[in-house]
Amino acid sequence: MIRVRFVPRLHPGGTTPTGRQIMVRVRFAPSPTGNLHIGGSRTALFNWLYAKAKNGKFILRIEDTDKLRSKKEYLDEILESLTWLGFNWDEIYHQSQRFHIYREYADRLLKTGVAYIEKSQNSGEAIIFKVTPQKIAINDLIRGKIEFDAKDIKDQVLIKSDGTPTYNFACVVDDATMNITHVIRGDDHISNTPKQVLLYQALSLAVPEFAHLPLILGKEGGRLSKRTGATAISDYRKMGYLPHALVNYLLLLSWSPGDNREIIDIVEAIKLFDIKDVNKTAATFDVDKLNWLNNQYLKKEDAQKLTDELIPLLTEKGYIKKDDFDRNYIVSLVKLFQGRLQTLNDFADWADFFLVKDIKIDPAAEKKFLTRDLSGEFRLFIERLEALDKFDIETIEAAFRGVVSELNIEAKTLIHPIRVALTGKTIGPGLFEVIYYLGKERTKERLLRWIQRSEG
Repeated sequence: MIRVRFVPRLHPGGTTPTGRQIMVRVRFAPSPTGNLHIGGSRTALFNWLYAKAKNGKFILRIEDTDKLRSKKEYLDEILESLTWLGFNWDEIYHQSQRFHIYREYADRLLKTGVAYIEKSQNSGEAIIFKVTPQKIAINDLIRGKIEFDAKDIKDQVLIKSDGTPTYNFACVVDDATMNITHVIRGDDHISNTPKQVLLYQALSLAVPEFAHLPLILGKEGGRLSKRTGATAISDYRKMGYLPHALVNYLLLLSWSPGDNREIIDIVEAIKLFDIKDVNKTAATFDVDKLNWLNNQYLKKEDAQKLTDELIPLLTEKGYIKKDDFDRNYIVSLVKLFQGRLQTLNDFADWADFFLVKDIKIDPAAEKKFLTRDLSGEFRLFIERLEALDKFDIETIEAAFRGVVSELNIEAKTLIHPIRVALTGKTIGPGLFEVIYYLGKERTKERLLRWIQRSEG
């Protein structure tokens, strides 16, 4: 059995046989044929985190050899998403700019007789690698020993007849020439590993260490789909997730800080992380867990920062006018809703009644709470509010309690109808906070609207 020859300068602990410290170099290699999704972003995170933990380098390699399917808009989305998540890279390469390097290494294999030329019908020539039957074993940093039999591998195309390199060949050449010490990738690449090992050996190149991350499954089992979380990172951003909350969640997909902790700052995670501690079993993507985590981060986030994030969304929806709104008022509303939000988009959905003139009434709420004539009760409450010299949450509540006491009714008899009349919803912040932030005039106006409807 042939065992993988690991990089000579690498030993456990990141030193050479003589004890000299070496630099860890890892890479994330997305293809710009689609957007960055959850699986890819977790792979990027674990590479970036390992580099940070070992004071190494995080290399970004754009695998854009497929000229037809590679699109600039996908590349832009990938780079923007990585930046938004905080995964800053130290170096970036594009495979489309390296074809001459792949050809040079293919020619080496031709000269040594381990590769041959095969002519195609369109008069092009492909370069094929001869696979020699042998046993191969690697020590995967996550999965332990994995064995392969090369007799099950057919001869491998290195350079296609159109001159483009194949994935496995370009991968080997790039990892070697970029001095990649650790290849951390999804376990869907395990089948590629023996093919790449054979090429390392044939080219007399040092083999990096391998770590294959487990799959991410949907909550009901099976691979992620759009229904179960396979959504572009840019879409999660649009849906109102905070980047540090999403990164925290990605961390929990196959790794744990210990002590049953689920919330961890990325700076602390860098101190604790080691790729060898990643779980072998498949991770489960649970959007409910992500929502919970995002809520935890939203609760702690500075309201001014959240306001900065929300202003473009509120402007887009027409709730505020660009450069013509009361920022302090928005900040106050953010603080009012902050503890309840699961995503930033919830704010736009829940706080709209504070920001628009004509509110939408939930038909079910109207049917439940506003079908009987409450004009007398509403009018009495308006009178009590108008009589207030000091208009704050405490005096508003006192006025309300006085009305229900005078009418000899339960508070809930009036709370729910007033809430629906003012907000169009059955849930939200406390009624007295709602009235305070709506203000005396808007509260009066909306209650009068229902009085007129009842009396008209």
